[in-house]
Amino acid sequence: MKKILYILLTFIMIFCNLKFVYADDILEEEFSKNDLENIISTSATTDEELILNSRIAIAYDRESGKTIWGKNENKRTAMASTTKIMTAIIVVEKSNLDDVVTISSKAAGTGGSRLGLKKNDKISMRDLLYGLMMKSGNDAAVAIAEQIAGSVDAFVVLMNEKVKELNLKDTHFVTPHGLDDPAHYTTAYELAQIADYALKNEIIAKVVSTKFYTININGYPKDLSNTNELLGNLEGVNGVKTGFTNNAGRCLVTSVDRSGFNIITVVIQADTKKDRTRDSIKIIEHIYENYMQVNIKEIADEKFEEWCNINKGRISINKAKNLNINLQFNNLENNVVVVKKQDLDNIKIEINLIFELEAPVKSNTIVGKLKVMVKDVVIDVEDVYIENYVAKKDVYDYFFECIRAYAWWRSLKKRRVQFFNINKSPPSSKY
Repeated sequence: MKKILYILLTFIMIFCNLKFVYADDILEEEFSKNDLENIISTSATTDEELILNSRIAIAYDRESGKTIWGKNENKRTAMASTTKIMTAIIVVEKSNLDDVVTISSKAAGTGGSRLGLKKNDKISMRDLLYGLMMKSGNDAAVAIAEQIAGSVDAFVVLMNEKVKELNLKDTHFVTPHGLDDPAHYTTAYELAQIADYALKNEIIAKVVSTKFYTININGYPKDLSNTNELLGNLEGVNGVKTGFTNNAGRCLVTSVDRSGFNIITVVIQADTKKDRTRDSIKIIEHIYENYMQVNIKEIADEKFEEWCNINKGRISINKAKNLNINLQFNNLENNVVVVKKQDLDNIKIEINLIFELEAPVKSNTIVGKLKVMVKDVVIDVEDVYIENYVAKKDVYDYFFECIRAYAWWRSLKKRRVQFFNINKSPPSSKY
C-alpha cells in the first residue's frame, strides 16, 4: 500500500511540475476595448529612462537599420510565434499563393494556437499565410512547411539558409511555428531585422496590417481577426506579430509609421499580455516624443563645402603641374539618422586632411577622414579623397617655367627702368 501511495505521490509531483508549452495567445488573458484604451492612455511616459516589465526590448529605426533604444537587445532568447515572420518570408519567396494545399494528419494534429485545420481540408496557400500571421496558426505553419519543402525539417533548412543570407549571427530556427526548443532562438535586434526585411515585401506588409479577413476552407468562409491588439488602436501601427510560450513569455513585434518615421519595436519575456501591450506603447511613444530623423548628409555636405572654401588652398602638392583639385568624401553609411531632439545642437562634422602631398597624385587618392559625431559619439567615419588625377611636372614644364620666369624678370626690369626714368630729377635751369 505504501508503495502504491509513493508512486501516486511521485506521479502527482511530476505532473504538477510539468511545463505545458503553447505558442501564441493560448492561456493569455483577454481584455476589453475599454481596458485597451485605458492602457494606451496611461502608458505614454515622458521619463528620461524607460522602465519596462519586459526583460528584452528594442526600438529599431528602419531607415538606418540602427538601434534607437534597447534593453538586452543582443541577448539570445526564445521567440515564440514571432518565428512566423520568417515562415511568412519563405512563403512569399518560395511558393505560389494560389496553390491549393491538402492538410496532412501531422499539420491537423499540431498543438498550441490553431487556425482549426482538419485532415484532408483544402485551403489556398494565400489563406494559410493569413491564418499564419493573423490567427498565429501552428497547424497552418506545419501545412505550409510540408507544402513548400516536403517536411518540417526540410522547411527549417530553408529558414536557416535565409538566416545566413541576412547575415544574422544569433538566430537559429528549429520549427516553423515557434514552440520552445533550446536550439530555437534569436535576439530582439535580429528579430527586428527579420521583421524589417519581411515588411519590404508588399504581400507580407498587407497581411500583417489587416485587422479582419475572411479565408476559405473547403469552400466555406471563416472569419479571422488579428491577434495584434495595437493594430487599429494606436496611431501608425501597421503590424507585425504576437507571440507566447513559457520560455519566451509574452512577445510583440510592432511596426509603426508616423509621418515617414518608421520604427519597429520588439518586446520579449513580458509577464502578461497587458505588460507586453503597455511596454510596447511606452517604447513607441517615448521614441516619437524624444527622437527625430535628421538628414545628416545635408549637414555633412554643407560643412564639407564650408571647410573646402576655407582650407582647400592650403593643400600643397609638390611638383604638381597644377593645383586644381576636386575634394570629395565617400557616401555616408546612412543619409538619415535618428537623433535625440535635445542633441540636435550637438551634431558635429570633423574633417582632417593631409596638407602636404607629392605629385603625381592618382585619382581617388585618400587624403583624410570626415567624421560625424553626435554629442561626441562617433556615428560615421568616411574617407576624403582627391577625385581628379594630378600630374607631375616634366622637363618641358620646367623649361617653360624658366621661360616664363625669364620673361617675368625682363618685364620687371623694364618697369624698374621706366620707373627710375620717370622719377629722375629734371636738369636745373640757369634762370
